[in-house]
Amino acid sequence: MKVSTGGERFRLGGLYVRVCGSSGRESSLEAHENELRPTSTGEVVKVFRDRASCLREDRTGLNRLLRAVADGSITVVRVTHEDRLARFGVGWLEHLLAVHRAALEVLQPKKLGGREELVEDFVSVVATFVGRLYGMRPAENRGGLLAESGQCQAGGR
Repeated sequence: MKVSTGGERFRLGGLYVRVCGSSGRESSLEAHENELRPTSTGEVVKVFRDRASCLREDRTGLNRLLRAVADGSITVVRVTHEDRLARFGVGWLEHLLAVHRAALEVLQPKKLGGREELVEDFVSVVATFVGRLYGMRPAENRGGLLAESGQCQAGGR
């Protein structure tokens, strides 16, 4: 762990960038990184990348980031938006980081309140359940699911 001359902890930054999906979108990952780098203070030690839904709990990049925070090699975690880190539970992740004497910095924090925040939370909950429902079922079963709901006939008719 590096320490600055004033006895304060040196800022060792970890940039976390994530896009949904398992293929492509390299340009989106690079765009997020290019947005974070110029505003970073201290040393950017590593960029952690994921190509996965924020609903997945087994994201390789996020797990590596959390291990780096735990061992002290990262003292500041930077993201462009909270939802790049997690759809829900960002407060818990902030607490975990604080336990390891690290901070979370969000380049573009939410500016919602009242009704707008409630609507966004509701949409997030619905999106979570829809993502899990369709993510758990292979494509060939989706037609059967629609038929069960009465939205179409079985066999795609």
